[in-house]
Amino acid sequence: MREDGRKRLRSESAVLRIVFCFGVVSLFADMTYEGARSILGPFLGSLGASGAAVGLVAGMGELAGYGLRLFSGMIADRTRSFWRLTVGGYGVNLLAVPLLGLVSAWPAAAVLVVAERLGKAIRTPARDVLLAMATRDFGRGRAFGIHEAMDQIGAVLGPLSVSLVLARQGSYRTSFLLLALPAVFSLAALGFARGSFGRWQSSEENAAGARKSGEKELRSLPPAFWSYLAAVGCVAAGYTDFALVAYHAAKTGVVAPQGVPLLYALAMGIDAGAALLAGRLFDRKGFGSLGGLVILGASAAPFLFLERGIGAMLAGVLLWGIGMGVQESVIRAAVAELVPQERQGTGYGLFNMVYGFAWFGGSALMGLLYDRSPMLLVAVSCGFQLLSLPLLARTQRLFAAGRIVPGGVG
Repeated sequence: MREDGRKRLRSESAVLRIVFCFGVVSLFADMTYEGARSILGPFLGSLGASGAAVGLVAGMGELAGYGLRLFSGMIADRTRSFWRLTVGGYGVNLLAVPLLGLVSAWPAAAVLVVAERLGKAIRTPARDVLLAMATRDFGRGRAFGIHEAMDQIGAVLGPLSVSLVLARQGSYRTSFLLLALPAVFSLAALGFARGSFGRWQSSEENAAGARKSGEKELRSLPPAFWSYLAAVGCVAAGYTDFALVAYHAAKTGVVAPQGVPLLYALAMGIDAGAALLAGRLFDRKGFGSLGGLVILGASAAPFLFLERGIGAMLAGVLLWGIGMGVQESVIRAAVAELVPQERQGTGYGLFNMVYGFAWFGGSALMGLLYDRSPMLLVAVSCGFQLLSLPLLARTQRLFAAGRIVPGGVG
């Protein structure tokens, strides 16, 4: 009994090391590309791009970043080359950023912007499958929560670092070139993650499992996954982008323009803390916890757009951050519980594609509704998100009925 306990502790320690390594990778990666995204618009403008061109470049980047994840996920399932896709994707994703500091024309910068998003599309499904594989018995909610918390720390530090460089009379080019440092740190951490993963996983079992899964034909994804995917689409479509929140805060004068970035930093900090707590709750309560967490996120819109005053704005940002923490942690973790292991690359690819397109369409709709009536925006935002509740309940019923087996075959 005592020996079994020691083995369990060693196993948990090894898995936690993998989760932490992936978290460090994401922390420095987010420092790199979130730092770059914080100044991308004005940088393109300094190269002569029009407002329409800036919007087109950003849209093309997001289309590549989300639209291609299904295909990269399917490739990951067919080839089982999760590490090659992860390393290759991070390489393209991160190295494109410092190269922006070397270009002198906006079309060349546009190519690098799309390349950066393409790299993220290549590596995200494969990376999430690796994380899900390692944490099957560890608690996926907890693991994805830790990963998201570290990810968001980088999302805060990156823009703050760029802001500091610019405040010291640095240029956009200097900012991009300096972002090569966290990019190198991220790739180095990825090497440690790969080594830790290899030591944790039995090479013989991995090889046998890969051969076996590669021989199987692709099977239909479980019905519960499709129900869950519809729920996720509703949540994403109804969630207001922070850009619109920032626009509203500045327009109404609730927050001074220089205070808007601080609101975003606050939201990212709340996101990190919420991801950790939501992850533990998901591990204890399972799918039954998602409904209440979605309701918390849906409650943000009335405070953000209908109430006046800094108190209401802060309450809305608190709820908005909680909702984002849930979406980026446990909503991702749940995919691995719903999809057979040999199809998780496809599952994560499809999940990311639907989430991205739903977010894009919802953001465009919310912008149009805001110009007409903030009340209408709030009604549609809350309505879409609450529409996910019966779909989540159906997913839970299918899961509880045993029609799918976590990590196995449905």
